[in-house]
Formats: sequence, structure tokens, C-alpha cells
Amino acid sequence: MELILLFGTLFILLALGVPVAFSLGLASLATMTYLDIPLVVAFQRMAAGMNVFALMAIPFFIYAGELMNQSGIAERLVKFAYSLLARIRGGLGLVNVASSMMFGAISGSAVASASAMGSTLIPMMQKQGYDADYSVNVTATAATTGLLIPPSHNMIIYAVAAGGGVSIGSLFLAGIIPGLLLGLGLMVVTYLVAVKRGYASGEFPGWGEVLRHFAGALPGLLTVLIILGGILSGIFTATESSAIAVIYTVLVAVFVYRSLDWQGFITASVNAVKTTSMILLIIGTAASFGWLLAVIEVPSQLSAALLEISDNPFIILLIINLTLLMLGTFMDMSPLIIITTPIFLPVMTSIGMDPTQFGIMLILNLGLGLVTPPVGTVLFVTCAVGGIRIEDTLRSIWPFYIVFIAVLALVTYLPSTTLFLPSLVNQ
Repeated sequence: MELILLFGTLFILLALGVPVAFSLGLASLATMTYLDIPLVVAFQRMAAGMNVFALMAIPFFIYAGELMNQSGIAERLVKFAYSLLARIRGGLGLVNVASSMMFGAISGSAVASASAMGSTLIPMMQKQGYDADYSVNVTATAATTGLLIPPSHNMIIYAVAAGGGVSIGSLFLAGIIPGLLLGLGLMVVTYLVAVKRGYASGEFPGWGEVLRHFAGALPGLLTVLIILGGILSGIFTATESSAIAVIYTVLVAVFVYRSLDWQGFITASVNAVKTTSMILLIIGTAASFGWLLAVIEVPSQLSAALLEISDNPFIILLIINLTLLMLGTFMDMSPLIIITTPIFLPVMTSIGMDPTQFGIMLILNLGLGLVTPPVGTVLFVTCAVGGIRIEDTLRSIWPFYIVFIAVLALVTYLPSTTLFLPSLVNQ
């Protein structure tokens, strides 16, 4: 009964349009009242869920992404990618994917990447004769590559939700190959659709122009190398690296680009505070919700139920992927990571899956949910920018879904896709 009450309340509130954080919190309070658990426990679990040192990295990474957006990093990445790819058929679509991969790696946020790239490239693509559905589909799906290419704050949330037993550095490394495969796959589909629709190609500006734009984008791109290099070399932790990323971004924006004024600094700070507050509130309420799931023994019951259905790891992985995909279409990524990790991770380890591999599988799967109706946060943002209804994208977005499913299959059933790079470093 308590399980029905917990999830029933949650889904009813979500259907009524109540924000995710409040839905999770109210569902937890209702269930605690039914179980005669003091309500103060809910707030204690919220505080405990947010009081984790590793989570300090999230506001700093978000802040760095906002500062880069305000200082024109996104625009410089677009110019560099355009100088390289404009001469190819449907070049602006390829520019969109390449720029999203680079900016997503810097910001670590699919929504931020979709907003930054969408506001810059969707109008440009439509002006040059690209269909609205094509522009939106490319932008939305490309934005999710930043979830896998480090640094990604969602990997930090997963590491915390997994109980601290998973290395954040290993997760960062594990996401590189799947992120690159996803980006390259999306570029292939983008090109093929462009050829089929007969989109025009641009002109190559010359290698001198390419080098000039590369020099302009390089200081921003070095952020990723500094973060990864520092973490893997042991110079600083993931949390420390996030603070260094902010300092580096400010120095580059003020002294190299000279593009960050006081107003831009204030705007970036306010946006970072707003985003961080939302994420941490979601993390707190999701932690309370997840604690309740443990109290009513959902993880053990689910594990037993799955093993009763089949003892074949292939089948179990397929069921879990389908479940995560369904959940990902209705809820944001952060709360789902916190809620589903303690439920599914024991099942994954029992069938021999490495926790690092499961983390990447989880994030990639939920990333697909971000661009899948009926909710699909990233798809919603890009549709708003492109001035098109979500329903109008469904007829043409399926080739991009195929790429997601192919990469997800590799991550799920071929461990080396995620574990190869971490194994090299950990030898």
C-alpha cells in the first residue's frame, strides 16, 4: 500500500504540473504520514542528501558554464566549427553537433547547451533554408552529448548516489568514448538527412581563417583538459577542479577575450545561483524519496522480481533500460539518478556489471529521455526556440533516436566501450 501511495502521489502531482522537487517532497511527506514516521525525518534526509562534499563541484561547474556563455565562448566555438565544416552538405547541421559537443563538454548541461546553441544556430539555420524540424532535432539531440563528455555534474550526482564507491575521475574517462560515438553518429545522420533534403553547402574560408578561429576557441577548450588533467594526475580533486574552472574562466574571459563585463558577471552569477538552487532542492527531496524506497525495501523486492522474470543478464538489462527510458520521458535527470541508482545498482552488480559502466548507461538512457516526448525538457527548450510544436518533430527525429539506441546498446552490452579508458589509467 505504501508503495502505491508513494508513487501514486508523485505521478498525480507531476500530471497536475507541480514542479518535480515539490512533487517528490510532498509524496515523501504523504507516505511518511501514512507510515507514522515523524515528518522531521523528511527534512533530515533532505539535509543529509545535500550535505555531501562532492556535490560542491556542481555549483562551480554550473557557474563556469554560465560565465563561458556570457563571455561569448559558445559563439567562438560555433565560428571555429563553421570554418571547418561549412563546405560540407548541410554544414550548419554538422556545425551544430560539433559546437554542442565542445560547449556541452565545457558546461556539462544539456539544457544549457540546447539554450546556448539553439539561440545561436537555429535562427541561422532557418535563415539559410533549413527546415525548422531539422534544426530543432539536430540541436536537441546534439545537446545531450555534453552529458557524457566530461565534466558532467550528473556523473558527480551518480557517484554520490552510488554511495561514494565510484570514482568521479573514472566516470569522466568512461564517458569520453560513448560521448564521441554519440556525437559522430549524430553527425552522420545529420549529413545523410541534409543530403536527402537537398540542403546547400557553404564555402571553405581557407586554413588561415580556420587557424584564427581555432586560436579564438582554444582558451575555452583548454578548460576540459585542465579539469581532466588535474583530476587524473592527482593534483586536485573533482570538487577542487570545479573551483579552478571558475577561476580560469574568469581570467580567460577578462584578460584574454576581454568580453566579460560587470553586467555579464552579475547575470552569470544570478543564473548559476538559480540553477544550483533548483538542482540542490531536487537532490534533497529525491534523497528523502530514495530513503523511503529503502525503508519499504523496494530495491530488494525489485531485484527478486527481476530475477524471477529471467536470470538472463541480456533480458534483465533490456528491462531496466526500457524502465529507465520510460521514467526519463516524465522526470528530470537529477532526481531520477538519485532515486534509481540505489534501486538498480545492486541488480547490476549482481549480474556482473561494473558500477562505472552502469553510471554511463544510466546517464545516456536518461539523456535520451530528455529528447523524448511527452516531457523531454531539452526537446521542449529547442522547440520553443525554433518556434515549432513537439508533435511536428516526431515525424523526422527517429533517425537520431536510432543513433542513441545503437550507442546505448554498445554501452550496455560491450563493457570495453566505457571501461577501456579507466582501465588504462588505473593500471
